[in-house]
Formats: sequence, structure tokens, C-alpha cells
Amino acid sequence: QVQLVESGGGLVQPGGSLRLSCTASGSIFSIGAMGWDRQAPGKEAELVASITTSGRTNYADSVKGRFTVSRDNAKNTVYLEMNSLKPDDTAVYICNARGVLRPDFRTFDSWGQGTLVTVSS
Repeated sequence: QVQLVESGGGLVQPGGSLRLSCTASGSIFSIGAMGWDRQAPGKEAELVASITTSGRTNYADSVKGRFTVSRDNAKNTVYLEMNSLKPDDTAVYICNARGVLRPDFRTFDSWGQGTLVTVSS
């Protein structure tokens, strides 16, 4: 089994910045992609950003130019640098990882518990 642990959420003023981290652990053979979803109050969960092992990234239109996703493949860690935060960014941010387990090469799709980001004056 793969466990994901997020950190870095908190309360920040509009225009501020936060950096989220998520580390995957377990019997991992490889991770194909990691990323972040978020779920705001009363809203459906949406993909915020994702990154493949090769570094290809995808972003929601609402965060392009403000958020940057990166990963440290050696540490099985993904980061989300969030700048110019807006109240609409308030949500629970949930880490996701997909890949292959060892030793049996089964695929996995795991989610963290989420970390709350609140953007408010």
C-alpha cells in the first residue's frame, strides 16, 4: 500500500503564498504522476496541478501563472507553490499519486488526507 502525507496548509491573506508538500511512501516501484486536487466548500473536487516523472505539467486554468507544481523523484515528493492567493483558492488540497507497486507490479492510485488552505483577510 502507498501512503501519502501532505503538509503546508494554513491561513494566508489574499496575495500571499504557501507551499504544499506531499510525500509518498510504501512499496513503490515507480510513480508515473503526482498532483493535487482541491475541493472547496460546496464545490466538486477539481484537478489543480499534476506532474509526470518526466516533468510534464498540467494546471487548472484558474491557477496558471500563480501555482507551480514540482517533484523530487528521488524523494517521491510533490510540491505545490501557490502565489498570489485568492479567496477562491480556499479549499482542502488533496495529494494524488499513481504508479506501480513492488514486487508484484500492481498499479496504485492513492490519495492523501488533504490539507486545508484558507485565504482570507
